[in-house]
Parts: sequence; C-alpha cells; structure tokens
Amino acid sequence: MTTLPLVSVLLPVYNADRYIAQAIESILNQTLTNFELLIIDDGSTDGSAQILQAYAAQDQRIRLLVRENRGLISTLNEMLQQAKGEFLARMDADDLSLPDRLQQQVQFLQQHPEVVCVGGAFDLIDPQGRTVQWIPMPQSNAEIQQMLLIGRTIINHPCALIRRSALLQIGGYDPEMRTVEDLDMLLKLGEIGELANLPEVVLKYRFHPNSVSAQNILFQTQMAQLACQRAWKRRGIAGTYDSPQPWYRPTPDPASRQAFFHRYGWWAFCAGLRLTAADCGIQAIRANPRTIESWKLLICALLKPIPSAKDKKPV
Repeated sequence: MTTLPLVSVLLPVYNADRYIAQAIESILNQTLTNFELLIIDDGSTDGSAQILQAYAAQDQRIRLLVRENRGLISTLNEMLQQAKGEFLARMDADDLSLPDRLQQQVQFLQQHPEVVCVGGAFDLIDPQGRTVQWIPMPQSNAEIQQMLLIGRTIINHPCALIRRSALLQIGGYDPEMRTVEDLDMLLKLGEIGELANLPEVVLKYRFHPNSVSAQNILFQTQMAQLACQRAWKRRGIAGTYDSPQPWYRPTPDPASRQAFFHRYGWWAFCAGLRLTAADCGIQAIRANPRTIESWKLLICALLKPIPSAKDKKPV
C-alpha cells in the first residue's frame, strides 16, 4: 500500500543553476519528511537540468520533469495537477526554506481548519546569501485581506502553504494574470476561507536588485490593478487600488530607483555588508548624482565603522 505524501512542494525552475542545489537541499533537510518534491525544469538553457537530474537520482521523493519552456503559470498548474499531497508548498529556485518551515505551517493549518493558506515572516538575503533584513508580515486574516484588496501581495508566494483542495476549488492559477498570479490567487482564496501568516521566519528570500525591467514593472502594476478590480466585482465592493511600486525591486524612474537603493543600502550597511551597501550607493548615484544621501551611503559603506547591535535603529 502506497502512502500519499502530506505535502507536495512545487518548485518551478528556469535557468537557476547558481542557486538550485541550495534550494533543493533546504527542502530535503526539512524536519517534516512526509513530502514529495515536484520539480519542472521549464526549458532551462544553463546547467539546471543536469543538477536536477543528479538530485532526482539520489532521492525518491523528487519527481522531476524536464521539458520545453511554457512559462511560470502553465508550469504551476501542471504541478498542481500532478500533486498528491493534502498541502501545497510553494518554493522558488533561488530561495531557502528554514528546516522547520513545513512542520510549522502544516501544524498551523491542521489546527486552524478555517485557514486555506498560511505564509510567514522571511529574511531578505542578498545574492551571496547574506541576511540583510528581517521582514515581518501581518498575521490576521482581516489585515491580510485588507492589504490584498488594495493590491499588496502580503503573503510572499514562496512562503505559502496552501490546501490543495482550496487551490483546485478556485481553478488553480489564472493564465491571464501574468506577473500577478500570486495576488490573484490569494484574492480568490480569501473568498473561500481565511488567510494567515506565521510570526516566525519560514524562508530566506533572495532578491536581485537588477532582475526586473521597467517594462515588466509597468505591466505588473497594470495587472495588479486588474486583479483587484476583478476581486472587487466578485465581492460586490467599491475598492481603491493603493499599492506602491514594489519595495523589493528598483523602479523605472530615477527617484524611485534611488529611494530603493537607499533603503536596501542602509539595510546592508547595518547588517555589516559593506560591499553590498557600497554597490547600492553607486547605483543610487547613477540614478541621480546630485543627491547627498547617495554619496553619504557610499562613503559610510567604505569608511564608517559598522554600527553595533545596540546602535542600530529599527527600520
């Protein structure tokens, strides 16, 4: 008799050979061991497929498919149809799940049957894996729903653990909602159950300052507005879109790019990451060389002593 896995981890991969081994290891080393790891290599052109095949040959919990590129939403829906677990854990190829992530989230959903999706706090890490900042998230259903309805994806998608029955009930991920499939999915889940975030850190979220083009950010904003408008209509409410440009990536106009690099740079400096802080200072100066704050960041990163823990101020 075959025992079904309790959790299906959905890991789409596209050109992630730099980080994918670390991401897989963070799942294989979970304290909860009753899971299957579904991986689809979505047409990678780097060395990802070879790394994935090596891991799949070593651990029978991994179910791997290597195929041509079809895009993220198609890949997620394909894995949803393959999944056998009661719960679905999202995972990105460059992030790191903490060892007790699955155990904590599964226990929470088992204890709260009214909740259909739970996320958690996360650590922001730079491309080298160094922690820059701790990011807490709202925990109550009411606050999460309120934030979603104005366009803010307040459950970080790679942190999410979702009831498979709930995701199937809403029809999976909408192919029309490109770049905001997570926001659209959470809005729909919030219409059939409650949403939550754990106060504990469940993931190390790696972010890349230069990974998204200006064109993509403009399109993402337009799509987020559309997702909210559809949710307002379904719920019969008059909503207002009020989501700023994403805080975790640079935006097209120089002022927004500069503000982004100021925030990330000072986070990095307070975390003791001089090179990351200096790079952000340089990027901010490129956005507008006449702003004193940018030069201050660069000079501090190069010359000023790193503040001690008692000197650091909350961000």
